[in-house]
Amino acid sequence: MKFSTIASALGLVLSSTTVIAAEPDVPALVKDRLDHITQLRRDFHQHPELSNRETQTAAKVAAELKRLGYRVTTGIAHTGVIGILDSGKPGPKLAVRADMDALPVSEEVDLPFASKTKGEYLGKLVGVMHACGHDVHMATTLGVASALAASRDQWAGSVMMIFQPAEEGAPPGEEGGAGLMVKDGIFKDFKPDAIFGMHVTSAYPVGTVAVRPGGIMASSDTFRMVVHGRQTHGATPWRGIDPIVAAADIVMSAQSIVSRRLDLNKEPAVLTFGIFDGGQRFNIIPDTASLQGTIRAFDSGMRDQALAELRALSEHVAKAHGASIDMQVPVVPGSNPVNYNDPALTARVGASMKKALGDAAVLEAQRWTASEDFPHLAIGASAPSVYFFVGGTPKGVDPDTAAANHSPRFFVDEGALRTATEAMLQASMDFLKPTG
Repeated sequence: MKFSTIASALGLVLSSTTVIAAEPDVPALVKDRLDHITQLRRDFHQHPELSNRETQTAAKVAAELKRLGYRVTTGIAHTGVIGILDSGKPGPKLAVRADMDALPVSEEVDLPFASKTKGEYLGKLVGVMHACGHDVHMATTLGVASALAASRDQWAGSVMMIFQPAEEGAPPGEEGGAGLMVKDGIFKDFKPDAIFGMHVTSAYPVGTVAVRPGGIMASSDTFRMVVHGRQTHGATPWRGIDPIVAAADIVMSAQSIVSRRLDLNKEPAVLTFGIFDGGQRFNIIPDTASLQGTIRAFDSGMRDQALAELRALSEHVAKAHGASIDMQVPVVPGSNPVNYNDPALTARVGASMKKALGDAAVLEAQRWTASEDFPHLAIGASAPSVYFFVGGTPKGVDPDTAAANHSPRFFVDEGALRTATEAMLQASMDFLKPTG
C-alpha cells in the first residue's frame, strides 16, 4: 500500500473517531459537583416548606437551573418548576422528576443544619421538616442537571428536569402535585419518551439502590362513609336505628374483600379503616357514625374490584340494619395510581446503575404498599417510567430499626447523595446516548 493511501486511510479513521463523543465519566462528573450538591441539600433541609407553599424552594431551584443554562418555567401547579435543556443533536426526550415539599413534622435529629422552621398546617402552627428526603431528591437532581449541562457533547436529545410541589398532598380545598402539573400542560410542547424518578429511604443501607419491574409502589384510594341511623336512648335501642352497630358490621364484613374476594395469586392488596367516629355519650345511640380508610393495590383491576366490592358491601350491610349510607368511594381528587415500572425500561436502567455502582449495590426492591403521585406524570405523558429507591441508612445500622420516612428522627447518611446522583446520571446518560 502506498504511503499516501495509508495516510488517507488513517485520516478517515481519525476523522470518524473525532465525531464520536467519549464515554462519559460519571463518577468524575459527580465528584466535581458533590460539595455543591451537599451544600444544596443542607440548605433545602434547613429551610423546608409545606405543600403548595414551596416559594423560596422553587426560587432557589429556578435560579440554579437558569445558572446552568436551562430554559426555565415557574409557577406550574402553584410553585412547580421545570427546566429544559437541548443537546443540539437529535435524540430522545427524557424527563427526570424531584419533589420539593416537606412535612408538618418537628425535627428531632441533632444536625447543625436541622430545621427550626414553623408553618401553618390545618390552622395550627407546626414544625416543618424534610422528613421524607425531598431535600435529597432536589439536590441530587440539580446535580444531575449540572452534569448534563457540562457534558452536552456526550449525549443527544433533550431533558426536562421536573421539580414538583405537593407530593405529600395538597392542603384541604386545594389542588396540587403531579396531577396538577400535567393539567397545567407541562407535556404540551415536550413529550418525553421516558420519565425517571427516585426516592431515598431508610429501608436500604447507604451505598445501595433498589428497583424492580412492574408495580413497585401501590395505588392509594381514600374512602369516606357516613352511616345514617335514628337517635334514641341507649336503654331503648329498639326505638331507633343504631348506626354504630351498622358501621361496625361494615368494618368487619369488609375484611372479607381482600381475604375472600380478590385473587391474591396476582398481587397483594390492603384495605384499612383508620377512622371510626360515632356518638358523644355512653348512653345515647347517635344519628350517624362515620368511617374513613384506604385501599392499596398493585394491580389496576384488583384496585377497581376492591373499590366496587366496598361500595356494594357497605350499601347492603347498612340496608340490612335499616340504616342508609352516604359514600365517597374513592374520594376524588386524592387517589394515586399504581407506581408501575416498565419492564424493558427497568432492565435498561438497572444495567446502567450496575455500571455506575457495581452489581452488588443494585438490589431487587420489595414492593411497598405506600404510594406516590409520580405515576400521574407517566400517565399524563403516555410514557414508560422507572422509579427506584436509594438507601439512606448509615453503615452499621439495621434498616429495620432505623427511623422510617415521615418520622421526626428520619436521618439520611449523606453518602446517599453520591449514590443517588451517580445512579440517576448514568441512567440518564445511557438513555440519551448518541447513536451512529
